[in-house]
Amino acid sequence: MADQSTLEWRGEVPVSTRFDDPYFSLENGLAETRHVFLQGNDLPARFRDGFHIAELGFGTGMNLLAALQLWRDAGIAGQLRFTSFEAFPLAAGEMIRAQAAFPEVAGVAKDLAPYWQKDAREIILPDLHFQMIEGDARATLPAWEGLADAWFLDGFSPAKNPELWAPDLMQAVADHTAAQGTAATYTAAGHVRRALAEAGFEVTRLTGYGRKRHMTQARKA
Repeated sequence: MADQSTLEWRGEVPVSTRFDDPYFSLENGLAETRHVFLQGNDLPARFRDGFHIAELGFGTGMNLLAALQLWRDAGIAGQLRFTSFEAFPLAAGEMIRAQAAFPEVAGVAKDLAPYWQKDAREIILPDLHFQMIEGDARATLPAWEGLADAWFLDGFSPAKNPELWAPDLMQAVADHTAAQGTAATYTAAGHVRRALAEAGFEVTRLTGYGRKRHMTQARKA
């Protein structure tokens, strides 16, 4: 588990001292998640029973909350699958504090908080099957046996955390993406887009959230 020394707060925004980067947008983390990861993966239109989201970088759990809230709001029958790869999980109290800044997902946050307090790495509810795979994604993702319908590429910025954007890891993302699957990320860095293209994705640069001019959407042919 991450210790207190790896995290500091700027108002209600947690910042990683390990990577010197905020866990979510200083403008509005939930709005950015909805724009980049949900809209960027054409959700909720693609949702169906068993739809599988995978994520690089669990962070505060904001993306999980937003996805499950959207699933519930859309009235999808069945279970959403959500697998997240995280090297440095936050302590439960830090995660819950970060999530509390967004009352729009308070109901979902309340449902999941008891599991974080037990340091759960798997949560099974009638509408959710969540799993956190802890460790370095460069080792854990290639060994994973799953296939994702949509990827949330949400590591810290490529300049601060280049390991999570390396070509071999983007290839592993592609190798674990279902046919017609997608990926989205807040960054439009040229080397990230090239790595996704070389891995077999059709890559599109879209309008970013807030002060970020561009983001990236990728679709597996």
